[in-house]
Amino acid sequence: MGKKFPSLFVSHGAPSLIIEDCPTRDFLRQLGKDIGRPKAIVCVSAHWTTAAPRVTMHPQPPTIYDFSGFPDELSSLTYPASGDPVLAKHILSLLNSQGIVGEKDLSRGFDHGAWVPLMLMYPEADIPVVQLSLQPNKGAEYHLALGKALLPLRDEGVLLLASGSATHNLRDYFGRNLDSAPPEYVWEFAEWLKHAVTEGATDELLDYVNRGPYAMKNHPTPEHFLPLFVGMAGGRKGQVLHDAYTYGILSMMAFSWN
Repeated sequence: MGKKFPSLFVSHGAPSLIIEDCPTRDFLRQLGKDIGRPKAIVCVSAHWTTAAPRVTMHPQPPTIYDFSGFPDELSSLTYPASGDPVLAKHILSLLNSQGIVGEKDLSRGFDHGAWVPLMLMYPEADIPVVQLSLQPNKGAEYHLALGKALLPLRDEGVLLLASGSATHNLRDYFGRNLDSAPPEYVWEFAEWLKHAVTEGATDELLDYVNRGPYAMKNHPTPEHFLPLFVGMAGGRKGQVLHDAYTYGILSMMAFSWN
């Protein structure tokens, strides 16, 4: 048996993170070196949402440019990691064993929630990657169960990477500077999140809509927060790996569970 990898939650920020000089870019560049090289990566990204779970079966997934209004140079970047259809079938089997019926996706590529952090963590793009979609209509407890179904992969040398955003109110994002200070509502939610994750307050996190300060203001829609629950299936108490902000509105907090 090889190395057991943690499950991770990273905040991927704006697509421009990859070309911006900021602490989070430096953190992600170091993160891959710190945790080492997995056999494969399963990525759950906020930017792929479907009614039922879908897994990428493409042997060479294309790079998706699922954004607009950002520098043109971003659309010339590619992340040419291979897919892993055998791993994708294994994921579907693990989900099915927990009563979760998933589907194959033969054409889906890597969205920026996957390729932005991966390009920084593993720039050589020489580790196979499979993406698994989110189901925002099914809530926090469901996504925790989704993460638990994937846990056997960690014993097989596979890295579970959940990619979302600790805070994500895009209505307040535009017009701010990269190094803007966070407004109070963003800071309060991020501090609550940090405490809840490190204390293993699972019930509080699952009920974040009611118990997190300014929860709905920070997450008007749930898809950027739900990856957290997939990651936190890896253990009761999480560890803070990174704590910073971009544009004041986006907490770039990252966690690991061992």
